[in-house]
Formats: sequence, C-alpha cells, structure tokens
Amino acid sequence: MQRMKLVVLFFLCFTPVGVLAEEAPATARTAYFDNFTLYLENDSFAGTDRDYTNGIKFSWSTPYGEKNQTSLPPWSLPFFARLPFVRQPGGLHAVSLSLGQDIYTPVDTTRADLIKEDRPYAGYSYFAAGFHTKRAQHKDSWELRLGVVGPASLAQNTQNLVHDVIGDVHAQGWDNQLNNEVALDLICERQWRQLSGKLGQSLGYDLIPHLGGRVGTVNIYLNTGAEIRLGWNLPNDFGSCPIRGGCETNSAFIQGFPSGANFHFFLSVDAKALARNIFLDGNTFSSSHSVDKKYLVGELMGGFAWQFKNFKTTYAYIHRTQEFDHQPNSQTFGSLSLSWNY
Repeated sequence: MQRMKLVVLFFLCFTPVGVLAEEAPATARTAYFDNFTLYLENDSFAGTDRDYTNGIKFSWSTPYGEKNQTSLPPWSLPFFARLPFVRQPGGLHAVSLSLGQDIYTPVDTTRADLIKEDRPYAGYSYFAAGFHTKRAQHKDSWELRLGVVGPASLAQNTQNLVHDVIGDVHAQGWDNQLNNEVALDLICERQWRQLSGKLGQSLGYDLIPHLGGRVGTVNIYLNTGAEIRLGWNLPNDFGSCPIRGGCETNSAFIQGFPSGANFHFFLSVDAKALARNIFLDGNTFSSSHSVDKKYLVGELMGGFAWQFKNFKTTYAYIHRTQEFDHQPNSQTFGSLSLSWNY
C-alpha cells in the first residue's frame, strides 16, 4: 500500500540518525524520539472531494530538555545555537521529524481536460525537521521543509489507491497537475498561553494567541490567530494544531495529570496574508496552470482533545474561506490526530 511505503520511507530517513548516534563516542549525545503522532485531514469528513482533499503526516519528536541533555540529537544543536528566538537563554528544547503529503484537486474530477477556471491538480510530499523551545508562557518553533511538488510527489498514486479501497472512481484530470519541482520552505511560529484560569477544582480555561510566517517556493505568508480552550485538567501545552507548518504542539508529549486523563474543547481562528501559494499560483520555475488567488484567507477550527495516560486524540472541523476567484464555495474538512508516547 502506498501509505505503508511512506511509513517505510520515513523509517529509512530516520534510521541513520540512530545508527550514527550508536557509533558515536560514549560521551556524545544520542537522539531520543519518544513520541509518535499521526495526522489525517480529509474533506470526506464534510462529504466533499475537492480543493484541499487530503493531508497526511507522520511525526516523531523528542521530550523537552536542556541543550546538554541526551534527548536532543547532536545535529540539532547548531540550529538551536543560531536560529532566532529558540537560541535565547533559558527554556526547554525539543526536535521533531515529519513526513507528509498534501493533495489538491478541482471540484469536477470527472473531466480529463484542463479546467481553466478551477484550481490545478497538485500533490506535495515533504520531509520536515522542527526545532522547538518552550518557556513558562510561550513557545517558539522553526520548521525546515524539503519536498517535491508534481508527479514525483505520488499524490495521484495515493488518491487512486484510497479510491480503490473505498470503491470510488479515479479523478480523471491528473495529467494536468503541476510540474515536478523541488520545494524548500522555512516556517516559524510563536504561541503564548494567556488568560489561563480555573472555574473549579479541575475545570479550566486559557487563551493561546499565535503569530508566524513562512517563506519558500511553496508558500510565502504571514499568519496570526488565537485558540480558546475549556476543559478538565487542561494540559500545560500550547493548544491543538491541524497540519500547519511550525505548529507542532505534540512535540514532547505532555504527560497527563495525576488522574492520567484530560479532556477539553477548543475553538481557534487563523488568518493568513499570502504573497505566494504554489497550489494556486502554479509552478515557480516553469509554466503551468494557475488561478487568481485571494490574498487574505481565514480558518475557523472547532473540536475536542482527549488524553488518557500515554495516548492522545484530537478531532476538529476546519472551515476555510475561499482561496481563489471563481471558487464556488468555501471549504470544510475534518482533522484527526493520534499521538502515542512510548
């Protein structure tokens, strides 16, 4: 299965880190990745098959620790020493490694011809390394993504495989997808925990604003927003994230309270000011299908998170405003994440 191939590929990428660590001198630091998270986003949760139609991501991350602790792989230390914000004195540090794929299609997938007024077919597969530093009231994250857009992303293969499994027809227009292109992006985001308080012995609330940006061949944007949470035994983390660059809240999994469980509802908003979106603007270095994008795009997300001991699940619906001219409607899709600390 295609997705199993993706898992195997990630392990191949990840294994050399452990091998190098084992071969290093006894005094050297060794990498310790103790948390796995699976992210799955799909518009079928909302009963559609268009626009951002599927996203999947696998992430491994370390616990938060001091720079001199063995939880941080040695190759990450130069990044923590040089990247703005995360290099400031104090704080605890964590590293995440991710492998993901996003798929985009127009509304009418029964047509084999180029649909000029609708968005291009596009696939994007990537590997990402994230560097996170948290302090008492805020967390800073940097993420470096290296990937590929176009047929080499294997997005068509993934979608066809899934449609075969569920008994759905194949999309007919993949011959018109964006061309192959290597993609490189740098993403940063800061989150704050504000206005936290108690409404009883276990019931609590907090507000988590965020501010970030991304620059690269895939996206160039600034984003900002906030999340409000209400629930029992709120974890001391920085909110719930969909598949959004620089927003790795499950890095360094937060263990439960003495009861071993927590549950909360959340509602968040995110607004982006976009200068570039390759999935709408088309290829960077070659001529391809494109549409006129919207320069301001907003998202509203609502859902719940539940954690019991070493397992955590988060589910949300996300409503995204129209992204380009002539887009028939805004889009709603579901977002699910499953985390395991081992």
